[in-house]
Amino acid sequence: MIMVFYDFEVFKEDWLVVIIDVTNKCEHVIINDPDELERIYKIDDNEIWVGFNSRHYDQYILKGILCGFEPKKINDYIIAKGNPGWKYSSLLRNIKLINYDVMLNNDRGLKSFEGFMGNDIKESSVPFDIDRKLTQDELDETVKYCRHDVEQTIELFLERREEFEASRQLVKIFRLSIESYSKTKAQLVSEICGGLGKRFDDNEFEFPVVPCLKLTKYKYVLDWYKNAKNQDYSEKLETMIAGIPHTLAWGGIHGANKQSTVSGVLLNIDVTAYYPSIQLEYKYGYRNMSKPENFELIHNENLRYKTLGDKKARLPFKIADNSISGQLKDKNSRLYDPLMNNAVCVNGQLMLLMLIEMVEPYVQLIQSNTDGLLVKLKSMDDYDLIDDIVYDWECITGMKMEFELYKKVFQKDVNNYILIDEKGKAKSKGGYVKKLSNIDYDLPIINKALINYMVHDAPVEKTVNECDELKEFQLVSKISSKYFHILHGEEILKEKCIRIFASKCETDAGVKKVSVRTGNPEKISNSPEHCFIFNDEVNGVKAPRKLDKQWYINMANKRLADFGVE
Repeated sequence: MIMVFYDFEVFKEDWLVVIIDVTNKCEHVIINDPDELERIYKIDDNEIWVGFNSRHYDQYILKGILCGFEPKKINDYIIAKGNPGWKYSSLLRNIKLINYDVMLNNDRGLKSFEGFMGNDIKESSVPFDIDRKLTQDELDETVKYCRHDVEQTIELFLERREEFEASRQLVKIFRLSIESYSKTKAQLVSEICGGLGKRFDDNEFEFPVVPCLKLTKYKYVLDWYKNAKNQDYSEKLETMIAGIPHTLAWGGIHGANKQSTVSGVLLNIDVTAYYPSIQLEYKYGYRNMSKPENFELIHNENLRYKTLGDKKARLPFKIADNSISGQLKDKNSRLYDPLMNNAVCVNGQLMLLMLIEMVEPYVQLIQSNTDGLLVKLKSMDDYDLIDDIVYDWECITGMKMEFELYKKVFQKDVNNYILIDEKGKAKSKGGYVKKLSNIDYDLPIINKALINYMVHDAPVEKTVNECDELKEFQLVSKISSKYFHILHGEEILKEKCIRIFASKCETDAGVKKVSVRTGNPEKISNSPEHCFIFNDEVNGVKAPRKLDKQWYINMANKRLADFGVE
């Protein structure tokens, strides 16, 4: 399998592409030379071309040049006019290209990842709207920055290797063509399940209720869903359940006391692969699948490898399994079926509500979420009792449960909490206490200070003051197309993505972003009043004396207060 990583830069009078062939360990820099591009393209029909946002942009520039079109016109058609590249010309479909995009749907841009990884995020000084031929110096600088972006794409690909490996395994297991690498995970799974793309004329709110459902105390919730006046996705039910404020809507159940800390025998009860399990048990979503047996294989293998503890073998099945139920509500998917989506989501909530009814007399409910409950037992003596009740629920519903014991929970709300077990191991959810990764590394010192306080009872001052690595204090901020530019004081920055650090120097200004809609500057979220910018590589750089560590201590304490910690 030959893989090449590539990135195009397009100007009015010039275009260039940097291609790094990681298989043969060589680089190609092509400037305004369609013949050379065609030669490289024709080396191997089965090459996989890898880029960042290449699904929406670079592949169409490449195909357009091979078709003889002006790349600047395609660029403007996509960027300036906001059109999908495939609509530019039907001739583009004649160019075979296996394109794998490292970008995922919720990504903020390659520069953000470069920032998180601690790499250089300075921008080229060559403007893309330059109205003439580029000079040799300008071409050299553009090649330098283009090469940098390709290298960063390779680094990001390696960080996300599991995503590609999942695609590779799915293509192999289901004997798909190599062109399937060009598809998103959703498109790939839809192909595997034989998505039919049918549209149904039934009322999506008149979903079937699972025959096993038995509600008494909370039957009014089912009645709320069946009431026509509530059959709108903007409607939600606010109610008290088991002494906890809950919100039920058309997506999932959520209930928790805000800003609370609870200690004791805490039992986390999660349904294994809840939504796919509902689909399989009650055959929801099958009417838009021509190959439901493939869905069943994916789901069963996901659970089998989970039981075996084989993470590597499980990976493709886990990713695919999690993708399938989400496509029931995706209008762009050939598995789209909003009635069945409501059947899965609402019945999932109602079955958890049934479990709450069953355990409520014996436990204190701490939290309800989409696929499980967190409860406090009176003592470990009640563990077997709750185990028996949950087993009864499993037999009734056809679902499977997983138990985890904890001793303490710090809870900001249902979407932000940290659970701590007897060995000091923590499980967390939410932006404040999420598990950090090399490609999601924003204000890491704050995250570490909170976790060290909650798990190890370490003062936040200790965590912050003992750290000397500048990267640990970085705030990476990237503006969207809704903003013209970033201001550092009165200075207009050419960068759209910057790395911000709190400063003790009062002469160091703050940062703002200028709105396209109003023309007014707006404060960048979480940014300090006084800051310095460091967009060079920050890995291994020590914190300067002017770094305002007290600002980070204050923010950590403020976030602890959001959890109800005084």
